[in-house]
Amino acid sequence: MPGRNHLFVPGPTNIPERIRRAMDVPLEDHRAGDFPDFAKPLFEDIKKIFQTSAGQVFIFNSSGTGGWEAAITNTLSPGDGVLQSRFGQFSHLWAELCRKHAMEVTLVEAPWGEAVPYERYAEILKADTAHKIKAVLVTHNETATGVTSDIPRVRKILDDLKHPALLMIDGVSAIGCIDFRMDEWGVDIAVSGSQKGLMLPTGLGLVGVSQKALEWRKTAKCHRAYFDFDDQLRMNADGWFPYTPAMTLIRGLRESINMLLEEGLPNVYARHARYAEAVRKGVAAWGLELCARDPASYSNTVSAIVVPMNKNANDVVKNAYARYNLSLGGGLGDVAGKVFRIGHMGDLNEIMVLSALAGTEMALRDSGIDVAPGSGVGAASEYLRTTLKPA
Repeated sequence: MPGRNHLFVPGPTNIPERIRRAMDVPLEDHRAGDFPDFAKPLFEDIKKIFQTSAGQVFIFNSSGTGGWEAAITNTLSPGDGVLQSRFGQFSHLWAELCRKHAMEVTLVEAPWGEAVPYERYAEILKADTAHKIKAVLVTHNETATGVTSDIPRVRKILDDLKHPALLMIDGVSAIGCIDFRMDEWGVDIAVSGSQKGLMLPTGLGLVGVSQKALEWRKTAKCHRAYFDFDDQLRMNADGWFPYTPAMTLIRGLRESINMLLEEGLPNVYARHARYAEAVRKGVAAWGLELCARDPASYSNTVSAIVVPMNKNANDVVKNAYARYNLSLGGGLGDVAGKVFRIGHMGDLNEIMVLSALAGTEMALRDSGIDVAPGSGVGAASEYLRTTLKPA
């Protein structure tokens, strides 16, 4: 098919040309004497993206799932209590990972399309007077359903109850796109991945760790080797990695940080919010609904769109790809076949958003879903036109 693929899955995202050029370099010696001159500033600047000065951010050669594993194995022990709510595929998978490490998971089932069940968290934590729950897990932005949870609200629950559990956040589809303040919100562990807001290929798992969480590693009994924080701490202090780093990705990470800081994080967050609202305007004009039920929890990085009861969302995804070279996300887990997803994060501008909506609109009609031609694109384009700040 002529032209290029239009990538609007909720990760991996489009790679900016600046980052592609930064990664297109000869392989280098990661043990060269001057390597710390590059690595030490990188270790400091990645903390700015997590908005932490007190904590540390470790960079692993892995996906975000590796970050989940690093988070729990370095701070918890088999048999420790973990509180998690299951309201999407990724919250489900993190809970399953904890179970595989022999942790006692208190799993709160919540409707897919809603955020963290705050009241149930408060009830469970209040009843946990013996503090058997050692970690509270929150998927900040549930990629499967397009729902964003309120992290400060969870922190307030813990603080009000004076509960000592660690607050662990899956920020894979949030950090670098949606406002995230590790220190201010009292987050102990924050996990991200390179392939979403950081605009890189898959392959780097980034884990922000508070000083409190670093202390917990001293008593954690889980087996760990590759993901051991101790090795990272020892080597990072002098500007090194404890194993062979993925240097092409890390060169790209350096450029990604530069781009995010040049734009300014508040501007990055505002840009994502604006493009997300444009997509939502388009969805409303089609007469369709989002999987997310409460506007207060609408995601600014991914919209999960519900198809009519007698239709299959997978048809939309298949037609978009086969007929228009447009990649959309399919439904996962409990919402498989019921929703399709448009990712709107990372390197994105107005015309890119409109192209995704145009292709989706055609795929919807090809799939027998009755939407008025031009309705979604028209609603989104008018919103984008009228909200554009003067140059």
